[in-house]
Amino acid sequence: FFVLGLVLGGYIASALTNLDYYVAISEATKYDLSELGIGNLKGFFPQELFNWKTSSILILTIGGFFVGFGARYANGCTSGHAIMGLSLLKLGSLIAVIGFFIGGLIVTHLIYPFIF
Repeated sequence: FFVLGLVLGGYIASALTNLDYYVAISEATKYDLSELGIGNLKGFFPQELFNWKTSSILILTIGGFFVGFGARYANGCTSGHAIMGLSLLKLGSLIAVIGFFIGGLIVTHLIYPFIF
């Protein structure tokens, strides 16, 4: 039922949502995205990254497996560690959150520009 709800909810959201608008972002961000080859900012997400013609579905699937593996390996998700773990002063959650942050920086500044 959960997976069916995900698929059905995604379909309903896409069918009932008006995608004919531009995302309001700063000019500096638009410039940075154009340097990466992302220029169409119409709708919820960049069409250059998320469409059926590119390998984005494969990248999203692999990324989903990494997120699932990371959440299981870290004994919780990023939100759980950051909100509950840190508020309970858990050392493991502090280490996990620092690791999530460093991993995000590495992906954003090193891996993402290399892929795209």
